[in-house]
Amino acid sequence: MYAVNLDEFAQQIKQVCQRTNKLQNRVRECPSQPQDFLKQAFEEMNVALEELRVAEEELYAQNEQLALANKLLVAERQRYQELFEFAPEGYLVTDIYGKILEANCAAATLLNIPSNFLIALPLSNFIPSEERQAFRSQLLRLHKLERMQEWEFRLQHINSKSILDVNVSVLTVRDFQGNPVVYRWQLRDITARKQAEEKQRLTQLQNCQLQEAAKIKSKFVAIVSHEVRNPMNVILGLCQLLLRPNEDHITAESRNIVKKIFSNGENLMMLIEDLLDFSKLEIDKLKLRLQEFDLVDLVTTTTEELRFLAKEKNLSLSVHTDIQNCKVVNDGDRLRQVLVNLLSNAIKFTDTGNVYVKVQQVNQDLVEIIVRDTGIGMPEAELKDIFQEFRQLNSLKARSYGGTGLGLAIADKLVKLMNGTITVESKLGEGSTFYLKLPIQVSQSSKQQTLES
Repeated sequence: MYAVNLDEFAQQIKQVCQRTNKLQNRVRECPSQPQDFLKQAFEEMNVALEELRVAEEELYAQNEQLALANKLLVAERQRYQELFEFAPEGYLVTDIYGKILEANCAAATLLNIPSNFLIALPLSNFIPSEERQAFRSQLLRLHKLERMQEWEFRLQHINSKSILDVNVSVLTVRDFQGNPVVYRWQLRDITARKQAEEKQRLTQLQNCQLQEAAKIKSKFVAIVSHEVRNPMNVILGLCQLLLRPNEDHITAESRNIVKKIFSNGENLMMLIEDLLDFSKLEIDKLKLRLQEFDLVDLVTTTTEELRFLAKEKNLSLSVHTDIQNCKVVNDGDRLRQVLVNLLSNAIKFTDTGNVYVKVQQVNQDLVEIIVRDTGIGMPEAELKDIFQEFRQLNSLKARSYGGTGLGLAIADKLVKLMNGTITVESKLGEGSTFYLKLPIQVSQSSKQQTLES
């Protein structure tokens, strides 16, 4: 705008000069009438001067506007420079060959070099040597793009050689002919994110490996347990033949030895059955066989079957029921297995006192079985791990009772399979109480949902 107005002003001065020359020529041509001619000349000069004054005022006003515009432009440039310098993310300006022309504070911090030392350095100097060729190839393609976003590569500090990951956006700045002039780079440090992603990837890989190892372990346990169970059945069968009452040829001492073999064989068979059940539960191969049964009758019968164990330790074993003839639809055999585990544990870990079993109805859809003992109890800190496989109390006294540590883990998995819950309350030296809650009726759909979860 300033150049156009200046030209107009120069044109007006030229016109005034032309009018002045014309007047001088007319004076020379008409010397006989100087007064009339001078009057006319002064009038034209006044008009020309007035036009010049108007043009001068317009030019002065425009000069003021231009000065104000320049002041605003300087302020805006200063503001842009401050935003550029103190932006939280790294910003660079390079030529089309990647040579750094400008760098803000964040970029200098990112590259670990003062900004004044960055000027004129190729950005490729900060790329690890094994990745520079790929970086330069991508740099040569930038001029074809207006903007490149989400470009990720690694930067290496020149001094410390430390590596960091960056996410880059690049804007191509062009001249009026459309030719690329400079590139504007936005750099964001994503090293922490990359490390977290790598950690997550390794964790997922480790989980997959653990899952695969668990499957292999379960298959191995199932195969080995099955192969061991067959000869154990033969051993127990032979022991029963030797212990028949009409076998007179066996001495009393040999009979006692056979009894010990048979007793230990039965214990070993129970451990094998636990391993088989656990391996099936781990690979979701154990299915419920739903049937209707009397819950009170099942609890009472199971408790009576284990009463001899309580008598051997002079313990009181009692059953209390608050409901009569409660019909439940569930897997009675698996529920009995859970009860045997809870009752045998209660008797095993109780040296004096009693074991108490109670059956009660919580509501119209839920029943509860409570097994309480006065045994050694458990520390509260260990209760959270009590249902984990191969876990037992850490105390020497608890470990002296033996066992695989699978019983409660199997019980927990079986109860979940039956759409129930099992919890425990205990204090060291004050006994334990297990609460087993089960639905009165398990539907086929809910059972399938439990298996899939």
